Amino acid sequence: MTKKSFTPISTLGEFGLIEKLTKNIKTHNSSTQKGIGDDAAVLGPPAKSEQLISTDMLIEGVHFDSTYTPLKHLGYKSVVVNISDICAMNGQATHILVSLGIPNKYSIEHMEELYEGIKLACKNYNIDIIGGDTTSSSTGLVIGVSIFGKAKKQSITYRKGAKANDLLLVSGKLGAAYLGLQILEREKAIFKKNENSQPFLDKYEHVLEKQLKPEPRTDIVTLLRELKIKPSSMIDLSDGLSSEVLHICNSSKVGAKIFEGKIPVSKESKMVSDEFQINPTICALHGGEDYELLVTISQADYEKIKGNASLTPIGHITSDRNIYLVRDSGEEINLLKEGWDSFLNKKSQNI
Repeated sequence: MTKKSFTPISTLGEFGLIEKLTKNIKTHNSSTQKGIGDDAAVLGPPAKSEQLISTDMLIEGVHFDSTYTPLKHLGYKSVVVNISDICAMNGQATHILVSLGIPNKYSIEHMEELYEGIKLACKNYNIDIIGGDTTSSSTGLVIGVSIFGKAKKQSITYRKGAKANDLLLVSGKLGAAYLGLQILEREKAIFKKNENSQPFLDKYEHVLEKQLKPEPRTDIVTLLRELKIKPSSMIDLSDGLSSEVLHICNSSKVGAKIFEGKIPVSKESKMVSDEFQINPTICALHGGEDYELLVTISQADYEKIKGNASLTPIGHITSDRNIYLVRDSGEEINLLKEGWDSFLNKKSQNI
């Protein structure tokens, strides 16, 4: 087998690399007046809408491990995590800026693969790439994405706004991304001991995809609009269910009760959690990176959403400031905030 050759980025330089990566990028949104190719992009103001802006960074060794993360998937995910933030505001993503810090170990071909994923995500969600920056990095690969979106002023949903007796709902199934990470870390450890070992990953497709290539829940934003439901609060599940419930409760100055038996977990996740001897509820509460949406709505809107498979009621908001997990036995446990914290990288104390 012929070994694939790689071209050092130094053969093109910064500006040559930027030109190579962006030469075929076209814009599609009518608000994009000027995209890549000038000192700044020019955007027309969203018609009858407010501008939403967010940013996220993915840093090698902190947010991803290059040992088992395909670069195309990484590029895709770097866009998705930002789209998810716009969804959490009940908005629609429209434009991104992409900035890269690239260490010497990465080649032109590596960056082309990364950009394939970025461009695919933008194509799938009708987003224009309108600029960014590229520089060298003395440590690992750094990906910074800034995202622009839009929403009608009356539709924008904040973390604050949840009221006593509002229902807590989540989209999708929880905990799979965390379990996918456990699989990848296990296989990495096996490979370190025996480089000739072959990973057996076929039965883990669901949890691996949730970890490596998540999808933003733009469909939930559309569903809520079609059902004429204005959430009282909303947040995306990037740091674990317990952490995000805490954010909503702190912002809204309320408490919550979450019912363990109502938390949605897929059959595949239960299978993998059994394999690792982990309680699947723990994965859902504290795993993170699910990029689902946590929504609170008035009980008056429940009939509109009742029976819809896209959203699952898991609890309700309370007037006091306590946050409890109600076990199937009826026991109430003070919820712990143990979501991923990239600075401390440790479990937090009781709320």
